[in-house]
Amino acid sequence: MATMSKAQRTKPTPGSQRLVLLCIVVFAFLLLFSSVISTGKLGLPYQQTLIDYFVWSPRGKRQHSLSEKYLYWGYRIDCPGKNCETCAGLGHQESSLRCALEEAMFLNRTFVMPSGMCINPIHNKKGILNRSDNKTTEEGWVGSSCAMDSLYDIDLISEKIPVILDDSKTWHVVLSTSMKLGERGIAHVSGVSRHRLTESHYSNLLIINRTASPLAWFVECKDRSNRSAVMLPYSFLPNMAAAKLRNAAEKIKAQLGDYDAIHVRRGDKLKTRKDRFGVERIQFPHLDRDTRPEFILRRIEKRIPRGRTLFIGSNERKPGFFSPLAVRYKLAYSSNFSEILDPIIGNNYQLFMMERLVMMGAKTYFKTFKEYETDLTLTDDPKKNKNWEIPVYTMDERKKEAS
Repeated sequence: MATMSKAQRTKPTPGSQRLVLLCIVVFAFLLLFSSVISTGKLGLPYQQTLIDYFVWSPRGKRQHSLSEKYLYWGYRIDCPGKNCETCAGLGHQESSLRCALEEAMFLNRTFVMPSGMCINPIHNKKGILNRSDNKTTEEGWVGSSCAMDSLYDIDLISEKIPVILDDSKTWHVVLSTSMKLGERGIAHVSGVSRHRLTESHYSNLLIINRTASPLAWFVECKDRSNRSAVMLPYSFLPNMAAAKLRNAAEKIKAQLGDYDAIHVRRGDKLKTRKDRFGVERIQFPHLDRDTRPEFILRRIEKRIPRGRTLFIGSNERKPGFFSPLAVRYKLAYSSNFSEILDPIIGNNYQLFMMERLVMMGAKTYFKTFKEYETDLTLTDDPKKNKNWEIPVYTMDERKKEAS
């Protein structure tokens, strides 16, 4: 057997070269890590946050860093000081959530999102999905809340605004760290403007605890009605639906083919009250009339040709309510796709989010109220109206108003 020369014995193998390179990388990482810890003044628990994410996070999940700071707005969406039974609907709650996300963007902080969302039972009747021409049901879905990540794709939102949930291990570690940092850990800033929060006194804090208004989160957004001041469009959260809801919407869109859509908001929007003279008044005087089938036909016929497939999303639960539209269109509802939806839908918020995606994919889409100038709508009533007016039910009454 030939003996190895000294040069052959000392020549490093490819395996040993890779080991040396790995050791160099690890050593460089440890130097960087110790440098950040020594200068960042954050302490051991914050190291654990990073380690947890490197070791335990699934592939593809956004990695958190040692330099991140956090914005906390409380554990309830829209109704922090109220019960779930008095919460407003999904759109109202999304206004609050969008406001909080915008502030996190403005402050360049990670947003700590509530892990659950309240659902008012009035918005959670099964009859909306179990639609039929001959029966209705007042049965509600089980539960008065749902998990936030069953509605939204947290990782998808994090591509725009870093987000963690308030029941995550990361948040618990951050909270523990903030307690050890004393005055540098957390500040409670209810009522402080977001511009003041950019000052150095606040910007160096690990956590800013906004603590939501007892009325509604979005009261903190003073410029919310100024479209030029809106950092996130209204379409942002609808497009951030959880993956299973997006997948379901894509399957339904594929089955519908070439289709149009209308969103018909009735239900809670039609509530009336009597004035001191006993006269019925409503905030949306033309809505009841404009969302009835005979008036919907008049409104959409010039834009949607006869014979088209018309997908209808609505909170109207009266059996056969939209049947008159069938004289001109092929009607489709979410209830026609039970094989797709039954395994994944557990409440009406999930259903609403899925339906929005379907309606947004239509060739022609009529909303109930105008949100943007280019929107097609079923009514000319403004979406926000503080006045209570006498309802209008016929076209003749409309002519009298104009005269």
